[in-house]
Amino acid sequence: MIESGHGLDPVTGVPVFSLYGETRWPTDEMLDGIDTVVVDIQDVGTRVYTFIWTLTYIMEAAAEKGFHVAILDRPNPIGGIKTEGNLTEAAFTSFVGRYPIPMRHGMTMGELALFFNERFGIGCDLTVVPMKGWTRSMHFGDTGLPWVLPSPNMPCEEAALVYPGQVILEGCNLSEGRGTTRPFELFGAPYLDTEKLLACLTPASLAGCTLRETGFEPTFGKWQGELCRGFQIHVTDRERFSPYRLSLDIVRAAIVCHPDDFSWKEPPYEYEYEKCPMDMILGSKHLRECLENGVPVDELEKGWQDELNGFDREREPFLIYPTP
Repeated sequence: MIESGHGLDPVTGVPVFSLYGETRWPTDEMLDGIDTVVVDIQDVGTRVYTFIWTLTYIMEAAAEKGFHVAILDRPNPIGGIKTEGNLTEAAFTSFVGRYPIPMRHGMTMGELALFFNERFGIGCDLTVVPMKGWTRSMHFGDTGLPWVLPSPNMPCEEAALVYPGQVILEGCNLSEGRGTTRPFELFGAPYLDTEKLLACLTPASLAGCTLRETGFEPTFGKWQGELCRGFQIHVTDRERFSPYRLSLDIVRAAIVCHPDDFSWKEPPYEYEYEKCPMDMILGSKHLRECLENGVPVDELEKGWQDELNGFDREREPFLIYPTP
């Protein structure tokens, strides 16, 4: 929720309008004289990353005002095959989840735009300019392209890979590593008993990764200036690694091990001032309550598998790129 303001491009004098500041919606002033909005921005493959929801606002404005949207597609940096997680429930839609998609959606921004446009009835004039040479099995490192930070706390591909899980720590008092040089890869808190937490995790949650015990001191954000005991996540097998499962299990284990110290974040969160932030991130109050009650992650996964399978079927007609 660190906003940016409007301005002028210093070279051309063209006005620059922020859609993450005083408004999230494009206004008539911004759209005056526009016949095409070109969308050229790197997504990270996770439901709560807000670029895709700003895109839906632009598409809705395009349907209303009659201008064209052209998307210059870019890779999903964490691959286009694997999907993971529950779908957002209607009562918990927000700027971090406007439509019912899973936490890890396995689609490019162009594919998502096609999906949103038809499945949710936006109906704008839309063109997707596809990439050449990208296949669904490719992660960002496979492209040979340089990583350019899409946002300040997404400094590398490794952060993007763990983000679909570690972002949920924004909804509690565990540090997700903001204020360090490895955000989302690092997590912890001053109160955390690392040995106890590791022993409490389900072995299956650690598939494809290693948790290395470490300490860190955030320079901003949660626990600023305090020594946090925790871990760095090292992904050893991208195909077996399930970030959402791991992080849900981390939260469950932290509640079990530290019931008096663990707490949920209070509102506001991403322009919502009443709902519990964790409910918005998870897209479900029920899922948060299950974590509070120590429900095993295996059971949580079984509970959302049918709807995830349904999403996989629904997205199929909108997939542009092949699976090798």
